[in-house]
Amino acid sequence: MATSVASGSGQLRFKDTIYKGHSCRQAYSVHNIAVTKCTQKELSWSNGVSKSVRINKINDFHPQSKQDYRDRIVGIKSCLRDGYNKYFDFAVIGSGVAGLRYALEVAKHGTVAVITKAEPHESNTQYAQGGVSAVLCPSDSVESHMQDTIVAGAHLCDEETVRVVCTEGPERIRELIAMGASFDHGEDGNLHLAREGGHSHHRIVHAADMTGREIERALLEAVKKDHNIFMFEHHFALDLLTSQDGSETVCHGVDTLNTETQEVVRFMSKVTLLASGGAGHIYPSTTNPPVATGDGIAMAHRADAVISNMEFVQFHPTALADEGLPIKPKEPRENAFLITEAVRGDGGILYNLSKERFMPTYDQRAELAPRDVVARSIDDQLKKRNEKYVLLDISHKPRDEILTHFPNIARECLQHGLDITRDPIPVVPAAHYMCGGVRAGLQGETDVRGLYVAGEAACTGLHGANRLASNSLLEALVFARRAVSPSVDHMRNSSSRPDRGATRWWARPVPPRSLGGGALSNIVRRTREVRKELQLIMWEYVGIVRSTIRLENAEKRIGELELEWEAYLFQHGWEPTMVGMEACEMRNLFCCAKLVVSSALARHESRGLHYTVDFPQLEESMRLPTVIFPASPVNSSWSSRQLHRQQIL
Repeated sequence: MATSVASGSGQLRFKDTIYKGHSCRQAYSVHNIAVTKCTQKELSWSNGVSKSVRINKINDFHPQSKQDYRDRIVGIKSCLRDGYNKYFDFAVIGSGVAGLRYALEVAKHGTVAVITKAEPHESNTQYAQGGVSAVLCPSDSVESHMQDTIVAGAHLCDEETVRVVCTEGPERIRELIAMGASFDHGEDGNLHLAREGGHSHHRIVHAADMTGREIERALLEAVKKDHNIFMFEHHFALDLLTSQDGSETVCHGVDTLNTETQEVVRFMSKVTLLASGGAGHIYPSTTNPPVATGDGIAMAHRADAVISNMEFVQFHPTALADEGLPIKPKEPRENAFLITEAVRGDGGILYNLSKERFMPTYDQRAELAPRDVVARSIDDQLKKRNEKYVLLDISHKPRDEILTHFPNIARECLQHGLDITRDPIPVVPAAHYMCGGVRAGLQGETDVRGLYVAGEAACTGLHGANRLASNSLLEALVFARRAVSPSVDHMRNSSSRPDRGATRWWARPVPPRSLGGGALSNIVRRTREVRKELQLIMWEYVGIVRSTIRLENAEKRIGELELEWEAYLFQHGWEPTMVGMEACEMRNLFCCAKLVVSSALARHESRGLHYTVDFPQLEESMRLPTVIFPASPVNSSWSSRQLHRQQIL
């Protein structure tokens, strides 16, 4: 896909105009994408995306006049049920820290549906080991935390966003503690603050090496006690329900698939929050749980939301390398086991298999360098030495200290014959975090009216080109809280709300019951094969170190693979409005993979997590976020169109 990069004086202006992306000739079937750049001052998250970004969109649903539109819209009654239609004031997609924290606040003002793909605890939050960064020590400062964040982000961070998050973070931690979250304390009775790579001070609040699990526990306990919050487990979000009000896209809720009953359930809501996590499973090895297939980012893109900075995929430098364990796991893991950044922060040293320490030769910060630096250094060692993993050694620290700080890691390794108090841990980089996502303003607003975003699915401007360790949970907490006030105002004040009959505005997706068992089995089998093929393409061509020719090859091969897969589906009786778990995850993976590749091709420099051998240097003129605007979906693929916008075959 060709992309165009506008100059600072180009079409992207945030104060007083409608923004238009450049149309591009398509190399494969996807929305026309314009990857546009402007000056840092013009492209500020603090301008408020929903108030400033306007896009010319396809009028898929557009009443004859604005008055006609308003006449058909009335307020939704709280939590009404009409067959498989459900009505709420707020719909929250995702049950990690961002979704649950937001739900607890907006539940004070209305009914809330929390829609979660699996069990409520199954989210990226659950797997976060290290902790939450916040300025809680007198010797630390907001300015120091800001500087560490901006340096780690390769100076691509939005400074106002960084200041907001670093300033409000400590209060968000205190709120968690007041809700019952239990963090580690030192002998002096104060919170034990750890240090991780990229941080100049000890500022990581943690619960041993299971911080995310403890936060999730506390939030879920609070949610269970709130009678205004309704949890819908095993409901897979399919597509946002949107309409057009003039040039503005409006979100009215979401279609979901109950994966236990195979019924489509439609949630109509006054406000929708996307908190669905990242897209780690576009790669074959990831620390993310199986649910992280980029659903929220893909749905938002199909709904014409603006996407930003998708080229910046963070590979955690130290996932457990099963190949190096004395006792190998009996079955391949669905997600790689994370060895937290805190191990290096606590004094862990990286060696190659010849027991040579190598990090000081790459960076003066050695093991405490930011993740992008450490991951590239390990990758370089593995390629130069033709080895499968490196070693992370913490065994020189006191045994009791290791077991106190890292009990979960010690337990997991011991199950496979490795005692981390005596032996080094085999580690290898794995896909870990999406720094890009749905572009959000300072209150979590998107350019789609009624749609907010928080957590890993969002691109707030905090992380820039590389996320600083333990800033992700912090960002989720801060933006979930900041999105509450505008969400409540929107819920109370908006007159553009559909009545119960409005569910007929959108064609309802259908499970593939009309297909025979043999055809469906073949489709599922082929989809799983295609998923592995896509993941291998992404790892081989869009990994830690990139090049223009490899990115172009990835773009071509992904486009061909997508078209081949869709042809296979339709040849076997699949219809454009059919939905199934494997097929809909696959369409989201294709969508996110293409967003990553097109963004990477547009960045002609190496910055943070995006390193390309063709442009190995930083370019000051490129110190700008990548912004992807939607355009006409004519001739686009099944994966790129909303289900209710599908063309009839």
